[in-house]
Amino acid sequence: MANGKNLLPAPRLVLAALVAGALAGAVAVYVRESGSGNTALETVAAASGPDDAACAAKADRAKTVAASATGEVAALLPADPPQSLKGLSFEGPDGKPITLAGHTGKTVLLNLWATWCAPCRAEMPALDALQKEMGSDRFEVVAVNVDTGDDAKPKKFLADIGIKTLGYYRDASMGVFNDVKQRGLALGLPVTMLVDGEGCLIGHMNGPAEWASPDARKLIEASLEN
Repeated sequence: MANGKNLLPAPRLVLAALVAGALAGAVAVYVRESGSGNTALETVAAASGPDDAACAAKADRAKTVAASATGEVAALLPADPPQSLKGLSFEGPDGKPITLAGHTGKTVLLNLWATWCAPCRAEMPALDALQKEMGSDRFEVVAVNVDTGDDAKPKKFLADIGIKTLGYYRDASMGVFNDVKQRGLALGLPVTMLVDGEGCLIGHMNGPAEWASPDARKLIEASLEN
């Protein structure tokens, strides 16, 4: 197969992306008007330290891994430059605040989603399947729900579609979305980021993908190679 980055995306993903784009406008308005989140935007924009410097040295690694993103996951782009995402914060499955630093030592596919985002809803079973097949002490799919309000609706949605393997991560403040948007990584929802065991962003994607595909497994396998 030719490198999928040279091909146009499948028509169903184009349609899904268009829906995501339409919904993204509403999200962007909320983010601009809200001061929510656990990191001030000015701080995020100015952040640069030892962790970012160490991650920036992984530019070649990011390109190598992203070269494995073909076919169904061809929209994944290499981080340019790689940066530290250790400080991203949200709630863990136990409802307590955590940061991505808590996953140090484990490659993470970080996905931000909401129940009102049609493409997010459509790809959730595939993310669950990927976690079931490849989840280990070396890799985890971390899907963070960013619905505002209480968690009754997202929990009901996940139960209704039979999601059983994914951990329930949550950020009702949309602070984590605010953060990655300020970093230029998020245009709307869903947004997915591939983060290595040291908390460094390796690749990122806006829009949905078929995460239960051989193409996705090949990408994750490449990200786990030393």
